[in-house]
Amino acid sequence: MAEFNLKKKQKYQPNISAFLAVCGRNYAHILKWLPEQINVNVPWQVDGEFGTLSINLIENTKYTQLIEISRPIPNGHFFKSPKAIVRIYHDAQLAEVLTSQQIYRLKPVYDYPNLHMHHSDEKFQVNAFLEELLKIGSRRVSFQS
Repeated sequence: MAEFNLKKKQKYQPNISAFLAVCGRNYAHILKWLPEQINVNVPWQVDGEFGTLSINLIENTKYTQLIEISRPIPNGHFFKSPKAIVRIYHDAQLAEVLTSQQIYRLKPVYDYPNLHMHHSDEKFQVNAFLEELLKIGSRRVSFQS
């Protein structure tokens, strides 16, 4: 006879160290191609070995910057281009995704299951995805007019 595990599923506990580590690595990737002097709403591109990232500075303050990062997909009629709004914290040396695709406010933890079917660790997953997106490369930076 089969045994049934009646233990209640443990509530997800975010791993803050892993989250801060991925945000720190994202900051290091972004810093490689982030110009020191850039104007708000002047988009530029980062060309790499595996594609191009389009970046636009949305907000620039003393200790933080808000940028939009997207990866245009040629002939991407069936797929939406990945896009994220990222807050760069220069004082803490972290870069955190604030919004991604249709998620306009990422919560630290989601109950699962939920209406939008977000993972319990959706915020970590989105920041880990940004890390992979940033690995596209930074061979050449070009400014659009």
